[in-house]
Amino acid sequence: MNVSYLLATATDAPVNEFGFWKAMEEGGPVAWSILAVMVIMSVGSFYILFTKLFEQNKVMKQYKSVKNAFWRAPTLREGATKLEKNSAWRQLADDAVTAQDHHSKMDGAGDEIHFIEEELENSQEKINSVLSGGLSFLASVGATAPFIGLLGTVIGIYRALINIGIEGSASIDKVAGPVGEALIMTAIGLLVAVPAVLAFNWLQSRNRRIAALMKEFANDIVAYIGSNGEIKPALGPASAAKGAPKAAAKPATTAGGARPTPKA
Repeated sequence: MNVSYLLATATDAPVNEFGFWKAMEEGGPVAWSILAVMVIMSVGSFYILFTKLFEQNKVMKQYKSVKNAFWRAPTLREGATKLEKNSAWRQLADDAVTAQDHHSKMDGAGDEIHFIEEELENSQEKINSVLSGGLSFLASVGATAPFIGLLGTVIGIYRALINIGIEGSASIDKVAGPVGEALIMTAIGLLVAVPAVLAFNWLQSRNRRIAALMKEFANDIVAYIGSNGEIKPALGPASAAKGAPKAAAKPATTAGGARPTPKA
């Protein structure tokens, strides 16, 4: 008897006619099209975020080898071979060596240091351009997603007004669907735009940090070439002492200077 009562109650339970999917169905092709655009923009934003984070982390990790391997080499050419191929730091080192070779073969090329500085600046611009690739998409999503959501909002309110005009009254069952659709589109627009803007600003700040490291590395190369290898960046006491022979331990002595007699 209890089972029959529960089944009857479940059968008579009202169906939610004002949920998300119901509102989207009432919105028709326009609502679904706007939702599809929002989903594509959101997926693209997160894809760019994670790929750029991986790329930036790789560049920052490779920078450690600059201190550990590059500056310990006797020449720039040999130091460049110790860096990872196709890395930003390898590109800067190779471009510096190439610029030095080209300048030696050119007549009237001017000051060598100035020539190398210009080549390194061009290299940094190319690398920064690669690191910034895709960030314009994040900026575009952050700027346009709220307005695309607003378009859905306007359409939803317009449909609500049409229903009121047809029915002659603003009953809740006639306006709830279109108004709910309008609010949903506004919320989706913000949910897509806010992460894109935050990701854009975060990736930009990390790119500026990498650009500063590349500028420092380029300046160190120029100083090294200008001083004929006399000037190198400080490697740090721990790195400099690495590999140095340890001093032999001195035998212990007493206060009087005599060695202690070993115990039997």
